Amino acid sequence: QVQLVESGGGSVQAGGSLNLSCVASGNTYCMAWFREAPGKEREGVAATTSDGSPSYVDSVKGRFTISRDNAKNTVYLQMNSLKPEDTALYYCVSDFFHYPLTSTMGACNGYWGQGTQVTVSS
Repeated sequence: QVQLVESGGGSVQAGGSLNLSCVASGNTYCMAWFREAPGKEREGVAATTSDGSPSYVDSVKGRFTISRDNAKNTVYLQMNSLKPEDTALYYCVSDFFHYPLTSTMGACNGYWGQGTQVTVSS
């Protein structure tokens, strides 16, 4: 069992930035982020692996950057140029295997954190 703890959410105005962090209790191959907005399907956003292969869905490419510190079992999501449509509960996910990222499936989804809220106002 891997436990994940997210932090870094908050409220910002459009165009602002936030940096999410997620610490895992153990080392896993894939670490990724999903988000869920009210009334919408949960969406895979970005993923990375322990050998450093980041991937993004089109809606966040060029604005979000996922990175990882393997020594600390921590994954980060730097979010720039935030838009109101980025408002959602952001979940950290992790697993021992990885598949190509899609918005519906993410890139891994074995273990989930509790989520951290991101609110972007216009």
